[in-house]
Amino acid sequence: MATPPGQGALGIVRLSGAEALAIAQKIFRTNNGQSLRPWQLTPGRLVDWEKEEAFDEATAVYFQAPRSYTREDMVEIICHGSPVILEAVVRLGIKAGARMAHAGEFTLRAYLHGRVDLLQAEAVNDLIQATSLRQARLSFRQLGGQLSGRLGRLRQELIHLLSQVEATIEFPEEGIELDRTSLRAQISSIMADIEKLIRSYELGQALLQGIKIAIVGRANVGKSTLFNALLERERAIVSPYPGTTRDYLEEKIKINDSIFTLVDMAGLDQPAHPVEAEGIRRARALATQANGLLILLDVSQPLSESDQEIISLAEGKKAIFVLNKIDLPPRLEKERLRPWALGRPIIEISALNGVNLEGLKQAIAEVFAVNIDESQEEVIFHWREKAALEAIDESLRKALFHLESDSSEEIIAEELRQAAHLLGELTGEIKSEEIINAIFSQFCLGK
Repeated sequence: MATPPGQGALGIVRLSGAEALAIAQKIFRTNNGQSLRPWQLTPGRLVDWEKEEAFDEATAVYFQAPRSYTREDMVEIICHGSPVILEAVVRLGIKAGARMAHAGEFTLRAYLHGRVDLLQAEAVNDLIQATSLRQARLSFRQLGGQLSGRLGRLRQELIHLLSQVEATIEFPEEGIELDRTSLRAQISSIMADIEKLIRSYELGQALLQGIKIAIVGRANVGKSTLFNALLERERAIVSPYPGTTRDYLEEKIKINDSIFTLVDMAGLDQPAHPVEAEGIRRARALATQANGLLILLDVSQPLSESDQEIISLAEGKKAIFVLNKIDLPPRLEKERLRPWALGRPIIEISALNGVNLEGLKQAIAEVFAVNIDESQEEVIFHWREKAALEAIDESLRKALFHLESDSSEEIIAEELRQAAHLLGELTGEIKSEEIINAIFSQFCLGK
């Protein structure tokens, strides 16, 4: 099934392979009694071919190889989105000779038949799982081959450089001399491109996983109340007793077109119990790892030493100072906090009563959202890509070192050869079964 499980107006069952048309026509009968014609949406009915009983109206499309997603014969049957009907279509298809697809098998076949490369295949899954329109745009561009094209050009440049080096090795009688100055400049230029892509990984992760924001503060300042209020549902347990939250909770929230991962955690006070002490230890670690902080303070209490210690966690980080409980008589003035805020926003709210939560959300978007140049076409989203690019960069760095050390051409050529090989593995031009299995195991069954 190419559509999600559950009820819906429509559901799609997809078949691919040499027998796709023959199997589909046992289940689907056209209204005019003729065979399915390529690339035409054809009305008909679904039939239990064992009993010759119709059980739904449907349409079908036959995509004749190689003009299909997998470059094999493909048929898509579009029927009503009843789980009972869809399961019947799948069951009858299996009885007719088909089998259930493995996760990502349709895109795997597209890759194996040369329709997409590995980076484009990953972009398909990224597009399906996109959590924001900005991520979807970037994934769509990668599906179109922009990143693949850029890396392909870099690989061709490397192969050209490698051929120059190897020419001096293979044909010494020709008197060919290696222009080390020119070679150094060209390798440096390729490295600059590679390193720019490596730096884009942080942006890719922010779009894919969400920017992690930790809500930090003393016990009972309203962290869990704020967490629930921003999510607009009761996710964390709230009570008037300090120490209620001992472990941490993470949830995603979308503001404008950015995804944020909010973290609710234990209050950073002196622990009253060993379990609470462990919760505080974890909370401090999470605050250190987070991309940004919401420093929550209780305006009904004066600024304490514990508050000041918590504020110090924001050193070197993006942060918003949030003054909570403004519905109570104030004992902490906004002006008193400005020297500590160092120009960072100070937002006054009542998490319990929902006062100024929209103002806080807009501040979160302005302070923490990753700015994206809409013309930026190449961003890497996955650790596999980053690790491969770092290995390529390291090989090129070694090649530069050997150039500057007047090492032999054979050593320089080996580093360039390794970099070109890794670039080929990254795009899938050079196939690695382990990498292929890891990528396609993350796909849904219908894609």
